[in-house]
Amino acid sequence: MSGAVTNLAISLGAMQLARKIPFDDPEVLNYARIGYAVTQLTILGIYYYISMIIKKKNDQTVLKYVEPPSPMAPQEEGGKLVTTTVRDYDLAEVSKLLRAVYMGILMMAFLHGYMKFTQPLFIQSLMGLKGLYDAKPIAIHILGKPAEGDLKRPFKSAPGFFGAASGEPQTDKAAITEAEKKVGGKKDE
Repeated sequence: MSGAVTNLAISLGAMQLARKIPFDDPEVLNYARIGYAVTQLTILGIYYYISMIIKKKNDQTVLKYVEPPSPMAPQEEGGKLVTTTVRDYDLAEVSKLLRAVYMGILMMAFLHGYMKFTQPLFIQSLMGLKGLYDAKPIAIHILGKPAEGDLKRPFKSAPGFFGAASGEPQTDKAAITEAEKKVGGKKDE
C-alpha cells in the first residue's frame, strides 16, 4: 500500500510543480517535449539493456508457483500451475514493463497530441523515472540486490484499482502439489 501512497504523493507534488511551469511559452513547451522524449527513450533503453543482461546470464533455475485465481473466475477454481525458468520469468516481467511504457507513450500521444494537454508531459516524465526506480528487474540485475524478500521470484503483484490485491502467487510445496494433481486429473479425463 505504501507504493500507491508514494505514487500519489509524487503525482500530487508533480502536478503542483507543473502548474508553475509556463507551458504557454513555446520554448518551455519544446523543452518539456524534449525532456519527455529523452526520459522515455532512456527508460526503453534501460529495459532493453536489462533483457540483454538476463539473456546473457541465462539462469535456467526452475521456478514453480501457482498463479492466484482470476477475480473473474469462479471461486471453486484454483490458480494455474506455472513452471518456468528464472530467465523466462524475468524476461516476461521486463516485457510487462516495456508494454507499460508503450501504453504510457500512446496515452501521452493522445493527451498531448490530440487533446493539447501540456502538464502530463512533465508529470509522466517524473512518473516514468519513478517506475524505473521501482522496477524489480532493475534492482536485481543492475543494482545487484539479492532476489530475496520483496525481490523474491515470483514477484508479489501490485494492488489493483482502489487498492484491491489480486492475490499472491503461491510457492509453498502443498499448493504446488495440489495444482499438479489438478493438472494430472485434467489430463486423465
